[in-house]
Amino acid sequence: MKFEAPTGWDLVSLSQVATVQTGLAKGKVVNGQALELPYLRVANVQDGHLDLEVIKTITVSPESVARFSLQPGDVLFTEGGDFDKLGRGTVWRGEIPNCLHQNHVFAVRPSPSKLLPEFLAALASSAHGRRYFQLSSKQSTNLASINSTQLKEFPVPLPSLDLQRNIVEILGTWDKALEKLATLRASKQDRFNGLSQQIMGRGGVFPERWPLKSLSAVSTPVRRKSAGDNHPVMTISAKSGFLMQSDKFARDMAGRSVERYTLLHEGEFAYNKGNSKTAPYGCVFRLDRPTALVPFVYYCFALKPGFDPEFYEHLFAAGALNHQLSRLINSGVRNDGLLNLYSDHFYSCRVPVPPIYEQRKIARALTAAKQELVLLDEEIEALTRMKRGLMQKLLTGEWRVPLDPVETLSKSEESEHAG
Repeated sequence: MKFEAPTGWDLVSLSQVATVQTGLAKGKVVNGQALELPYLRVANVQDGHLDLEVIKTITVSPESVARFSLQPGDVLFTEGGDFDKLGRGTVWRGEIPNCLHQNHVFAVRPSPSKLLPEFLAALASSAHGRRYFQLSSKQSTNLASINSTQLKEFPVPLPSLDLQRNIVEILGTWDKALEKLATLRASKQDRFNGLSQQIMGRGGVFPERWPLKSLSAVSTPVRRKSAGDNHPVMTISAKSGFLMQSDKFARDMAGRSVERYTLLHEGEFAYNKGNSKTAPYGCVFRLDRPTALVPFVYYCFALKPGFDPEFYEHLFAAGALNHQLSRLINSGVRNDGLLNLYSDHFYSCRVPVPPIYEQRKIARALTAAKQELVLLDEEIEALTRMKRGLMQKLLTGEWRVPLDPVETLSKSEESEHAG
């Protein structure tokens, strides 16, 4: 693979401008004096930020602490796993005192006189970084990994420190704008969740004025098969709803038999029995396109006349069935990752049945609140794309940043006045 530096920049390997520190392997027996300290895992290192919600501890000897400790300014790189985890870089700010890192997380310590941590982190997440890590990684189905040698050989296009600072400052302005949008979105999400719970109840406890009926009483199972027409083959993600199956599993579905798949029509529902951290009891989504083929293991159904699909879409999204499903599911999870839940048990779950006018009124209110989240997501996505485009041009030298923007602006203004 060939990488070139912009004119006036150096191109050096990472090992020339930083040290690469490997992490601590779990499971080692500690003899004698021992300390229990926090440590970072791959799950804690995200693309451009840290997830410190769950921090685990590890037992180590006192002499190992200095060897595996993180220092403010270290840039964290993940060894790999899923493709989206490969080589992602995040700057450690000393958020947790005396914190170590496991062997699947590399700590890169830039030389202060040569390389800024923020510049390196931006470079790692740019197209340049992604290309290098993908081409140099060891890959298998849906997985990829890099080792410390490959990380040390990462080619770093290196401008002066002053130019690095200017680039980092520009990108930081965009990051602040994205942070504000993310904070606003979190606030809107809390508002939506509160509104949903206020209207429809919480934890499967519905307003007493609403009668309850079983799913079998308000819906009809859908078991139709494809008649040979070309329909999109889809799956359900607990986080994102209906997705193209080829997108979720990163493989071409051409040639795979869909003979046993169920054909859904727009507005019909499917329950994915898949167990995940996001949805431990599965999830229900409504199809928002004309047709789709979904795995035969899904329980698919259509609401009977007199029931508003939009209302029940919000109801299911709020996890209204979870309490009942948790009692119905027997012996945990099978080897194929599907919950042990028979269709008769699923359709025995009871749902509230408000008057149809109330269903529609509630649906309109919740949909309007949810649309605010959709618009914010679109804005965040657009701003993220713009930042990536800007990052690509700045980090490749295609767009040159003046060393002293204020001074350059003053000279430009003087030239205009002189003219």
